Amino acid sequence: MRECGGVLNPGITRKRFLQAAAGGAALVALGGTLGCDPAARIRSTAASAQAGQVWSFRSRPDLHAPVIEVNTSLPGTAPGHIFVAAKNGPVEAGPGQDGCMILDNDGQPLWLRLLQNEDMDVMAFRAQTYKGESVLTWWEGQHTGYGQGEYVICDHSYREIKRVRAANGYEGDHHEFLITPEDTALITIYNKVPWDYIPVGDNVYGEVLDGIAQEVDIETGEVLFEWHSLDHVGLEESYTKPYDYFHINSVDVYDQDHLLISSRTTSTLYKVDRRSGEVVWRLGGKRSDFEMGKGTRTTFQHDARRHPDGAITIFDNGNVNRVEQSRGIAVEVDEDAMSASLISEYTHPDKLLSDTQGNVQVLPNGNVLVGWGSAPIFSEFSHDGELLFSATFPTESETYRAFRLPWSGQPTDDPAIVAELGAEDEVTLYVSWNGATEVATWQVLAGAAPDDLESLGSAPRKGFETVITLRTNEPYLVLKAMNGSNRVLGTTRVIKLEDSA
Repeated sequence: MRECGGVLNPGITRKRFLQAAAGGAALVALGGTLGCDPAARIRSTAASAQAGQVWSFRSRPDLHAPVIEVNTSLPGTAPGHIFVAAKNGPVEAGPGQDGCMILDNDGQPLWLRLLQNEDMDVMAFRAQTYKGESVLTWWEGQHTGYGQGEYVICDHSYREIKRVRAANGYEGDHHEFLITPEDTALITIYNKVPWDYIPVGDNVYGEVLDGIAQEVDIETGEVLFEWHSLDHVGLEESYTKPYDYFHINSVDVYDQDHLLISSRTTSTLYKVDRRSGEVVWRLGGKRSDFEMGKGTRTTFQHDARRHPDGAITIFDNGNVNRVEQSRGIAVEVDEDAMSASLISEYTHPDKLLSDTQGNVQVLPNGNVLVGWGSAPIFSEFSHDGELLFSATFPTESETYRAFRLPWSGQPTDDPAIVAELGAEDEVTLYVSWNGATEVATWQVLAGAAPDDLESLGSAPRKGFETVITLRTNEPYLVLKAMNGSNRVLGTTRVIKLEDSA
């Protein structure tokens, strides 16, 4: 064996060393021995993958997520993890499986819930608050221009606690699932209506999509409010063909008595009375009630959100045939003077142009996260517009929205582990625990029997799958997941190694 300096001691044979080791076990990290610094006894690395490719994990062969490449990572980003929902782009299927992904700042997965059915999609994935607790939420279903599916709520252990459905015979669309402080849900619906049933605007032949906003009680499923675009917005307001004349794509709480609804194809935001459904005002579009200041008009926008200070953030896709780049903006609305002015604007240095999707999230420290939709990139800016973080999907993949949010997950299953036995009693362990966000180290225990195991040391957790290299001639081995306070969070199954003599 080698001493700490890396010099082979010819007086000690491998067999004598193993016999002399306490309990018969020697834990070595390629160049270290039991007499060395304990921190050097175990070597751990993160499983790696190339940008644009697919993750492949030995401990979780069922998970094949697209690899996210982090291009910019500077100090000053807000706390929290990245939430995206990988899906195929408009041209062809992307690499890997679609589904929910929580990522760290290195682009490494923390939690993956990937779909096995290629006909299904997941969108609007994020963390929210329900009944005072942090939960994960998303929409899942089929997407054919608009969504037909359901909304899922999971607790911190990733157990489904509620499935929300649209009411009154409709199917829920993917554009919105927002839990309000009253534990109600704001959702969007698309419903085909024959032309001769259209109550407003000029008649057209064929069908028209009615954009519907519903507020439902999550616990009971009761409809508390339902708004139909065809009851309040004429076809003449649209900039597109009559079929998808409204294209509702976000619903937000404006205040206790009003909602803020965004229509992509009318390029307008609507303040809507939460009781009567009447449109109080229009911001932008053909019939704007405001004097629109420079830079406040949007085209085919997404994700309109009102903030406590009164500002409204919007992802402005822009008409891709006329503008140079898409942008995230914040707009101040003066309802007394009926004027709108631009507060701030966020653009990517690569002049990204996003035809569809996208969102803007104001973070607690004042930073702004922008999901560029079909671009497909997500970025974080400082309050004054400096690019601090940017990451890229493979070109065939994208995410409808992207978020940075706090989240602490504790799965109910055990960590997954696979062992490979090499020469000279070298063992390579592949260990992961999907969704466990608090693991700091992996403690290694080995022994002669499953109930007679002693600690050999610890290895830092690195990435979704930690690869640990060690040497031992003991037949049994187990890993314990430890948090930063050295508390055991979970334990792998006991592994019986092959004879290493």
